[in-house]
Amino acid sequence: MSHKAGFAWATVLTAAVVTAPAVWAQDDVSRDRSGAYISGSYGGYKSHGGEFEDENDLFGAALGYQFNPYFALEAEYIDFGNFGDDDDVDSRLKGLGLSAVGRLPLTESFGIYGKAGAFASALDVDAFDEDETYDEVSPFVGAGVDFRVTERLTAFAEYDRYNVDIDEDDFNGQVTNDGPDFDTGRVGLKFQF
Repeated sequence: MSHKAGFAWATVLTAAVVTAPAVWAQDDVSRDRSGAYISGSYGGYKSHGGEFEDENDLFGAALGYQFNPYFALEAEYIDFGNFGDDDDVDSRLKGLGLSAVGRLPLTESFGIYGKAGAFASALDVDAFDEDETYDEVSPFVGAGVDFRVTERLTAFAEYDRYNVDIDEDDFNGQVTNDGPDFDTGRVGLKFQF
């Protein structure tokens, strides 16, 4: 993870610690636990897999609906930017994830969650003087923690795991694997309407 992602993690965690006493004091305030929300996130990832080994920043934006304190559906756009062995392989990945989110509230303000879904990706690969684009849908999983900062604003930290496939034969056998896996860590803010 880059120093920018580390700084973002530190910023959100510091804000959570500083605001925690005020938020805990609001525990008796009733809150509508259902409704639409939007979120934005920033973080970093590490890609694994031969020529695709790299690490970089990522950005995400999501639209979701919280049905109750325990379940939500979410659609999210994620841009992984460029990655790969700069000498021979340059890749760019972006995509749309659709997931079900199961949440366990631990207090009125704090909870943990898991998510699973499908990631429709567009992977552009420029390798060994060959260009290919791969459009596919693959599963992904994730887990995170969230912390209510105000009645409508929630901070979260999340880990997700993605993978995408390529056809090694497209590059005359010079690519040594069938595509990268991604471990991501990010922080973000969610606003519930």
